[in-house]
Amino acid sequence: MKAPKVVGGVKLPDGKGQTIRLARGASLADFADKINTEASQLVQALFNLGEMVTATASVSDETLQLLGEEMNFKVEVVSPEDEDRELLESFDLQFGEDEGDEDDLERRPAVVSVMGHVDHGKTRLLDTIRHSNVGSGEAGGITQGIGAYQVEVEVEDKPRKITFLDTPGHEAFTAMRARGAKSTDIAVLVVAADDGVMPQTVEAINHAKAADIPIVVAVNKIDKEGASPEKIRGQLTEYGLVPEEYGGDTQFVDISAKQNINIDALLEAIVLTADLQLELFANPEMDAQGVAIEAHLDRGRGPVATILVQRGTLRVGDSIVVGDAHGRVRRMLDEYGNDVEEALPSRPVQVQGLDSVPGAGDSLLVVEDDRVARQIANQRNARKRNALQAKRKKRISLEDLDAVLKETQQLNLILKGDNAGSVEALEDSLLNIEVDDEVELNIIDRGVGAVTETNVTLAAASDAIIIGFNVRAEGKATELAHQEGVDIRYYTVIYDAINEVESALKGMLKPIYEEKEIGTAEIRQLFKASAVGLIAGCMVETGKVRRNATARLTRDGNVIAEKATIDSLRRGKDDATEVAAGYECGMVLSYPDIAVGDQIQVYEMVEVPRT
Repeated sequence: MKAPKVVGGVKLPDGKGQTIRLARGASLADFADKINTEASQLVQALFNLGEMVTATASVSDETLQLLGEEMNFKVEVVSPEDEDRELLESFDLQFGEDEGDEDDLERRPAVVSVMGHVDHGKTRLLDTIRHSNVGSGEAGGITQGIGAYQVEVEVEDKPRKITFLDTPGHEAFTAMRARGAKSTDIAVLVVAADDGVMPQTVEAINHAKAADIPIVVAVNKIDKEGASPEKIRGQLTEYGLVPEEYGGDTQFVDISAKQNINIDALLEAIVLTADLQLELFANPEMDAQGVAIEAHLDRGRGPVATILVQRGTLRVGDSIVVGDAHGRVRRMLDEYGNDVEEALPSRPVQVQGLDSVPGAGDSLLVVEDDRVARQIANQRNARKRNALQAKRKKRISLEDLDAVLKETQQLNLILKGDNAGSVEALEDSLLNIEVDDEVELNIIDRGVGAVTETNVTLAAASDAIIIGFNVRAEGKATELAHQEGVDIRYYTVIYDAINEVESALKGMLKPIYEEKEIGTAEIRQLFKASAVGLIAGCMVETGKVRRNATARLTRDGNVIAEKATIDSLRRGKDDATEVAAGYECGMVLSYPDIAVGDQIQVYEMVEVPRT
């Protein structure tokens, strides 16, 4: 029988090349369960190897794999996507696949995101499309803020529908793509004809290409003076968007959102692009699957999620799980605030009945009953919490523990926002702020809705600052914050929040000082005085010398005193505050061992701004 492996002086099981699977954010206790040993032994082994980790704390992927190698185990860290897939398979569920055969599939409307640079007309275009497709009786209800809506357009005398994601430059777009939840079929790139390709235009192109979706270009503001649609076509050709008239496969439509020019042609181009480049089919007869476009906490209605149904049909009364939230569909509303009994593929609806606010980009599944929904949501929640802890945890070794305890400062934040997409976008932006290792940003809690007394209590206990994005404090939260001395900052522009937090982090950095030379002098003669001791008769050669300034003494190029002080300074018989270059002076230094020919370098330490 093979002897056990000795790791960090602790006898541990020998894996003999065996592969074990661990979830991202697993603890040493989870690892110990897999290999039938005590978690305390793994803690001791890591401690002896120079890293401190408790048994129940989430551990980084690298630590799990390195520890596994020491014991001859091959550790596979399961990605959240794979873990979620395995979780669903354990309930005989699959996400992202249509059930049935080809005969069950029906054509569904295209889902479109409108993207582009600031001030190029994204919002005006969406408003024009909405109002030109809404009857006068419904115009007042269009501002329900559902986050997505459908319009109808006639193409070749046939009515066709298109679903638009309502928020220009939607915050959740990148998050959804990163999670593999492909919610958008086509991107409409809006470029102003009187401006041209700008940084955010290029960013939008890159997002769309990364998501592998076709692009339709809307050249806007053709009614303005100086508009040059041909220039836009030439510029976009450099980014791989070649117009059809140039022999490419990208449709360009010249429009004016303000004057309602060629809007129908743009909608027709979207439909034709969908027909030619995409196969948009879904099975409406299966249980619904979809994605949360947006979510927020409504005071009267509770958690409200905007759901885009991707396949199947969502019905009132269905048991659903959305990310780590679950519940039963109590009510569904369309973009006009009307009640909806069922939502077919590509249909956006507001759903009420969840127990908590899901995240933007979370997947929706209809399950057989509330019990299954609760089990899936609870397991997802536990996995998400562990992965988050591992992601945020900073590894501290014994070698740098003392330095960390002395130097590292932490800025704790609690984030509250009006919807899940905003909170997620703000959190990602804040965590991407690059600051020196001396300070650390720690987001201890995040949520959707008003700032509550619970948030204030947590902030007081952890010395945190509360950031409210498009929300305010409710009830007695403001009064409690004043009592506890908790700082609540309110923002409506995301960049203001990022800039202020970045400034706060830089303000926590310890100051750096650099030496600034004031002047130099040479000792030409020495005088003895019983009252003050040795007096140096000097000639100031450069700059100036000051009384009480710090001086460095050098002799034959060697430093003999680094921080001497000029205790007394005289010009002739008079006391002087400073003496300029070219003049003689007498000075008494705090360092007595001086000689003729010594060089005196007078300097001061100046604080350098941290960047």
